[in-house]
Amino acid sequence: MMHSGNFDSLNGARILITGGTGSLGKKLTRVLLDAASDSVVVVFSRDEFKQFEMRSTFSPDDQKRLRFFIGDVRDADRLRRAMVGVDYVIHAAALKQVDTAEYNPGECIKTNVDGAENVIEAALVSGVKGVVALSTDKACAPINLYGATKLVSDKLFVAANNIKGEHEIRFSVVRYGNVMGSRGSVIPFFVKQREQGFLPITHTEMTRFNISLDEGAALVLFALHNHLGGEIFIPKIPSYKILDVAEAVAPSCELRNVGIRPGEKLHEEMITATDSLDTIDLGKYYAILPSVSFNYVREDYLKHHHAVYVPEGFAYNSGTNTEWDTVESLREKIRTFVDPEFKVDG
Repeated sequence: MMHSGNFDSLNGARILITGGTGSLGKKLTRVLLDAASDSVVVVFSRDEFKQFEMRSTFSPDDQKRLRFFIGDVRDADRLRRAMVGVDYVIHAAALKQVDTAEYNPGECIKTNVDGAENVIEAALVSGVKGVVALSTDKACAPINLYGATKLVSDKLFVAANNIKGEHEIRFSVVRYGNVMGSRGSVIPFFVKQREQGFLPITHTEMTRFNISLDEGAALVLFALHNHLGGEIFIPKIPSYKILDVAEAVAPSCELRNVGIRPGEKLHEEMITATDSLDTIDLGKYYAILPSVSFNYVREDYLKHHHAVYVPEGFAYNSGTNTEWDTVESLREKIRTFVDPEFKVDG
């Protein structure tokens, strides 16, 4: 069994990241280049300017091991071309703005659902060994279209293990919540917004899970090294209260209650009580096992991961979490993971 700290299996490997110019894609590219000698990272995404900007942040030596592919996950032919010779795929491409998806549902489905199907088909015909797809806490008991498309995507990747035939390939999923400091997330928004003298608060009771880009990347690599196929891996991470984030960033700002946006939850979930029937505890992570698997029985997963079942009725919800970020821990994390120059306003 491979472990998350052992990168030997990635030495000399070719790893393709869909949506590779996103926050997590960039972090994973950096981690993979540093950790695995002789590996090649292929960045597959739609935006030529973002690729140009990303390329310029790497040294000439690193750039020799980087490949940039313009392409869209909606384009099955282009994906197949990009996966020639690829060993591992990390699927991070998605349309993920909740309100944009509500207004443009068909577009969201084409990228998040049809795109997932295309990634699976291309990986199956290209000799890829392992695929890890990114999910979201919004895929758990979804109430918005974005969450619903990601739940469908999760199901597609889990079930792909049942259609692999003779192919030596494993598909799994990683699911987590708000990534601290990622593009469009609340902390950079609040830092910028404090210049206006007020912060918009959607609901005073709102909570969210909190994970850093480093922890997100570590979970992806853990899955890539340790999956049997079919697991949805979930990290054990703290929650924060939105009011504590506001206090951490801008204690002197006025707070304006603007109301919950369409399709938004008061608390996020990553494992429901119903999911808990299929959930095992790996120590640092949880894993939801496939409800239908033609490859392994439950005992195989328990033995492989040295895991135990979670208690009956267990649920993992940001509002009932046992681990919490405080105002002080949030400030420390902002300096560590978002902006080393961060100073508290007022």
